[in-house]
Amino acid sequence: MTSKRVFSGIQPSGELHIGNYLGAVQNWVRLQTQHDCLFCVVDLHAITQPYDASALSSLTFDMAVSLFAAGLDPDKCIVFVQSHVAEHTELNWLLAAVTPLGELERQTQYKDKAQRQESIALGLLAYPVLQAADVLLYKASLVPVGEDQVQHLELMREIARRWNARYGEGFFPEPQPLLTKTKRVLGLDGKAKMSKSLGNTIGLFESPDSIWEKLRPAATDPARKTRKDPGTPEICNIFTLHQGFSPPDTVTDVAHKCRTAAWGCLDCKRVLADNMITELAPLRERAAALQRDPAGVLQRLRGCADRARALAQRTIADVRERMGFLKHV
Repeated sequence: MTSKRVFSGIQPSGELHIGNYLGAVQNWVRLQTQHDCLFCVVDLHAITQPYDASALSSLTFDMAVSLFAAGLDPDKCIVFVQSHVAEHTELNWLLAAVTPLGELERQTQYKDKAQRQESIALGLLAYPVLQAADVLLYKASLVPVGEDQVQHLELMREIARRWNARYGEGFFPEPQPLLTKTKRVLGLDGKAKMSKSLGNTIGLFESPDSIWEKLRPAATDPARKTRKDPGTPEICNIFTLHQGFSPPDTVTDVAHKCRTAAWGCLDCKRVLADNMITELAPLRERAAALQRDPAGVLQRLRGCADRARALAQRTIADVRERMGFLKHV
């Protein structure tokens, strides 16, 4: 199989939680051995909504630690911070010149977020243009996305088509979605998507005691009001988590015992907690070692940013020439 270039990004929210891990990062670890991959901590995207400037740097660092601890290897892929490669913002502006305003205003995520804000910043509206710049800067042809990002990817393809039609057919590839089979992970409340802002997460590096304390009261199939009531595992978020952390034979056993009421939800959660603790233990150890060596983490990020910048500068040089800018010395 011919290796293709893959790009994906994650906002700097600090430590990863298990939803990030199962929904994206676990897949990235697999992809780094199959394709030419770039994974980016997108701190420029993070400032398009109100944020704590005093915390951004530490959150970005912690996210980088999380990605390395989860298994992303600078010898196999490029892991870098978005703002460390200035060409992202330059291409963002150059692509904005061909992006239709109406398409940006029709984006579902923009409309949802704009409704919750009294004053709408340009950065929120233009968020998908920067997303397009992130991917097209490296001429990536594959983008691992969830279903909620497919609309942005379609706009990214439209931006590439418009730029190519005006300045050079075939220059930018039209990125294709790389949809994974990973089921959407709900928070511990069983209602909303797992999110730190909602307080319904388990951090990737939490202690065994903390994992159990959070799992114990987590929502399950509402039909299981008592231990004797049978359930439907497919609608239970605990079963979804088993599919992410438990061996296949355990997953099969969990489903059977749920349907037949052969055990209670607390028994099911205890097995999940044990499997989760076992899988996450080496990640927690790697994260602790990385946190003790901040200079080493920054050195990894610098080296990766240098590699990303070398690719980005070649693209930008060609883009400037095709758009007719005067060369500078």
